[in-house]
Amino acid sequence: MSKMKSLVKDTAIYGLSSIVGRFLNWCLVPIYTFVLKDPSEYGVVTNLYAWTAFVVVILTYGMETGFFRFINKDKNPNKVYSTSLISLFTTSALFVILCFAFKQSIANAIDLGDHTEYIWMMGIIVAIDAFGSVPFAYLRYKSKPIKFAALKVFMIAINIIFNLFFLITCPWLNKVHPALISWFYNPDYGVGYILIANLISTSAVMLAQIPDVLEAKFEFDKDLLKQMLRYSFPLLILGIAGVMNQSVDKIIFPKVYPDAKEGMHLLGIYGACSKISLVMWMFTQAFRFAYEPFVFAHQQAKDSKKAYSDAMKYFVIFSLIIFLGMEFYIDVLKLIISKSYWEGFAVVPIILMSYVFQGIYFNLSIWYKLTDKTMYGAYFSVLGAIITVVIIVIFVPMKNSLYGGYMGAAWSSFVCYLVIMLISYFYGQKYFPIKYELKRIGWYFLLTVVLYFLNEMFHTHSVGLNYTIRTVVLFGFIFYILKKEKLIQQIPYLNKL
Repeated sequence: MSKMKSLVKDTAIYGLSSIVGRFLNWCLVPIYTFVLKDPSEYGVVTNLYAWTAFVVVILTYGMETGFFRFINKDKNPNKVYSTSLISLFTTSALFVILCFAFKQSIANAIDLGDHTEYIWMMGIIVAIDAFGSVPFAYLRYKSKPIKFAALKVFMIAINIIFNLFFLITCPWLNKVHPALISWFYNPDYGVGYILIANLISTSAVMLAQIPDVLEAKFEFDKDLLKQMLRYSFPLLILGIAGVMNQSVDKIIFPKVYPDAKEGMHLLGIYGACSKISLVMWMFTQAFRFAYEPFVFAHQQAKDSKKAYSDAMKYFVIFSLIIFLGMEFYIDVLKLIISKSYWEGFAVVPIILMSYVFQGIYFNLSIWYKLTDKTMYGAYFSVLGAIITVVIIVIFVPMKNSLYGGYMGAAWSSFVCYLVIMLISYFYGQKYFPIKYELKRIGWYFLLTVVLYFLNEMFHTHSVGLNYTIRTVVLFGFIFYILKKEKLIQQIPYLNKL
């Protein structure tokens, strides 16, 4: 029991640091949209960071998971730690050298023109992130969640501080006292300052990790590395497929759109509006951090399948409430980003629902985790990546279409997660059948869709009246569910209704 309590506590700390970090980075999006008035500039940021997510997976090549597998297996933990560090340092350093050597070619390939410094800056950032994954894993191995979370939050805080400095403070100083900053500040270098802020924050954390790195005695075992690479290679494939499902739309969008310049403009709009939907992602992540230990803690219990079924139902309920809440107050959410990005808000409900499907898919994934059929997870991820790429290649190039441009990119995520969610369900019922309350869940989905379309179709001329109606409907929806699930009796005052 004490071990389980420790697991839950550590999970909460790791999860909180991740979610808080995402939320704080999410808060930078409004700043970017107001500072980068041309969506094409934010399109560059979106494209670069999509590439970053993809390259980090390749540069870590599953070594983080391999580290945990072998450090608990090998009699010499330091040898595993040292070998992992040396391997990742070597490949990360080589990657940086290649970025410097081929910076112009890479910049041309991803339409950055003469901004070759973007390439080497991102190269260093990605290399540090990849190498730093093992020291962070080492902190988890040593059961130091507080230090782990503190370093993560420290990195985000530094990033935010320098973003605010370069994008808010410097433009103001440039107006009132330009001599103070004229020696280093260029008012037209907006995107570059976002990268510089990231480079500073990443480097600062790497310096803070030096004591943990120096704990290694730097002994290298070539045979051990071969074993770790053999173990980690399938995880690399799974990781690539997974990150493609998340980022490939933003990577290939400018390439498949007929007009490259307009494509980068539309990608900026799509990227900014997609970030609004991260509220749903953060809820899904919070649920994930809590659910994984819950699943493995209850697998031996007699009523475990009933518990998994209830967890699925309540996840869906909370997700649908968030969906309706965001859609009912979408006009308020619009105010947090610049008007030049508003045209892309049509993607928000599509992306929100794709996150709901993603969360359900994660719920369903317990069947292959508990039955040791994890290769099915890789198959589903690869299938999802293929679906995403095919839809993007077919529909994104269609200008002036309901399914073209960034709408095609949004629909690719929707269809991807819908398909792998359904396939996972049917396979799960074959290998690890769970009696989910499909009729009730389906009814809640249907009710949510009806309320969404009614909200889209009917508006009064009074803004205040519109929001009053939406608020009443939303709380009515919540009250109905509480009543239906017989939860109302547990809430003071409402239990008398």
